[in-house]
Amino acid sequence: MPEFKLVQSKKLFQGKLLNVWQDKVAYPDGREFNFEVIKHPGSVVILPVDEQGMVWLVRQYRHPVGGMFLELPAGTMEKGEVPELCAAREIQEEIGMAARHLEKIGKIYLTPGYSDEVMHVFLATGLFESKLDQDDGEFIELEKYTLAELYDQLDHGLIHDGKTAAILGMARTRLMDTE
Repeated sequence: MPEFKLVQSKKLFQGKLLNVWQDKVAYPDGREFNFEVIKHPGSVVILPVDEQGMVWLVRQYRHPVGGMFLELPAGTMEKGEVPELCAAREIQEEIGMAARHLEKIGKIYLTPGYSDEVMHVFLATGLFESKLDQDDGEFIELEKYTLAELYDQLDHGLIHDGKTAAILGMARTRLMDTE
């Protein structure tokens, strides 16, 4: 395996959620390149499926793209928080439900070309009402869909949120076998 070596790392910006670094990396052939890297504390995404087979999603405002997006519930991990606890908290905040069964089904790197964010993926079943207050600045509308409706939207390019499309693809076989 070729060896890539971090030569220098300098923080350019520190924000509430994101930090931006400039890293200099030496390649195996001796060349050096600079990269801007967004450092992120990690996140979770939850695929909540109720007893009737309905998938709970949120439609929320996303300022960088200027509109409302249909998404699976998700959120950023707090410092020192384990992914399972974050997932349990996020579905309570975003859809007002808790899960009797929370199963980790994988992880994805959202944008490995410029960020180290790892997103832990959970399937939530056995849903029951249990609300927590939403985070400040969130404007969320709840929507529920059958698996057939969601996969029809996915297959026709109507789901534009990358994590939602990826997770639906990742879980397709598992979910369709339970129908």
